[in-house]
Amino acid sequence: MYSDIMAAGSKQRPRMLLLGRYAQWQSHFLRYVDRKSNKKEMKKCIIDGPYLMTEVIIPAKPATTTQEAVPKHTIPETYWNTSLKKYTYIDVEAEAIHMTLTGIGDDIYSTVDACTTAKEM
Repeated sequence: MYSDIMAAGSKQRPRMLLLGRYAQWQSHFLRYVDRKSNKKEMKKCIIDGPYLMTEVIIPAKPATTTQEAVPKHTIPETYWNTSLKKYTYIDVEAEAIHMTLTGIGDDIYSTVDACTTAKEM
């Protein structure tokens, strides 16, 4: 009966992780991720870790009659100045953490509660 409870709802959420059965759970979990619309970004986030912000290069602009010249420089990358492609990858981290936490029981939750990324979990 316990295994029936753990497998219940596996179409809507990942199966529950049982102690000592990580390899099987990982396989089920990644197959569950494959059914998501953003599976490519989610798998990359889970396997490679979260997107790390870098620096954005601002190209130089020559002076015009109304504006001064702007030299080439770099600024820290933020959520607001990153590319649209990276938005999805940044946003998927929260979903990956939520899905992972949904698939573990209370006894295992305390072990991974301190993790801050899906990859650490």
